[in-house]
Amino acid sequence: MNFQQLRSVREAVRRGFNLTEVAGTLHTSQPGVSRQIRELEDELGVEIFVRAGKRLTGLTVPGEIVLPIVERLLTEAENLKTAGEDFARGDRGGLVVAATHSQARYALPQVVRDFRTLCPEVSLHLRQGSPEQIAQMLLSGEADIGVATEALAGFDQLVTLPCYRWTHSIIVPPGHPLLDSEGTSITLEQLAQYPIITYESGYTGRAHIDTAFERAGLAPDIVLTAMDADVIKTYVELEMGVGIVASIAFDPERDRHLQGIDARHLFEVNLTRLALRRGTWLRSYAYRFIETFVPTLTRPVVQEALRSEYAECDYVI
Repeated sequence: MNFQQLRSVREAVRRGFNLTEVAGTLHTSQPGVSRQIRELEDELGVEIFVRAGKRLTGLTVPGEIVLPIVERLLTEAENLKTAGEDFARGDRGGLVVAATHSQARYALPQVVRDFRTLCPEVSLHLRQGSPEQIAQMLLSGEADIGVATEALAGFDQLVTLPCYRWTHSIIVPPGHPLLDSEGTSITLEQLAQYPIITYESGYTGRAHIDTAFERAGLAPDIVLTAMDADVIKTYVELEMGVGIVASIAFDPERDRHLQGIDARHLFEVNLTRLALRRGTWLRSYAYRFIETFVPTLTRPVVQEALRSEYAECDYVI
């Protein structure tokens, strides 16, 4: 048994049983991948994959049991390498943080600045994506830390920790009729009278916006959606509709051509989460980044969470 055999099995599942893609990922040939898988199956005495001719089409029952063990073995091998680097190189290395646009644009800049002061020899890479893409980056090992609001808690292979709670704001051009009322008195019925511009489904608390309107029996006219609050604000400035954005995305000083209305009474509070791949070994400076972002998430707290049997930890922030 060798690691190349284990990698071939893992990548076959990750690549949807497409051995051509597996070969490209592992920088080998398709026959080489097939041979590695067959050799492991022969050694174990069971077939891991269901086959249709020469094609892999799924996992067998033994394969379903073997796969998590393969994942753990490869994770521990990666952890061994990372642990060695941690002791040998100290605070030098790379850290990849995957985040949604809203987190990267509004929540992380000061954290990144402070972290760079603490660990100037660490090369920090920010990757943006949807919550689903962030989860996949963590699971594949492409990212060390993930930050998002939706989706991350839905993966058993990830440990998620609460970061901070936030609400939405309504943004309108100066002189808009909604400004005639006090912010707390605006109703969903009033809001639904205007075209709405907000986030795409799956981004930045959009689910809570949809749920609020559904519960009120309203069908808002959502004329435009975007992943980026700055894009939403641009089209609100053009008077194409009323915007609904994360409160952190609206700054009265910066957004002088718009006015904001607190919408916390209309939509549920949202929780941003930090996610890590379960069982992974983090470099010392990764813990420093996490604690810079959320001071209550100290190294002992995060280490306990990584050892936990549960998918999400209930530390209250």
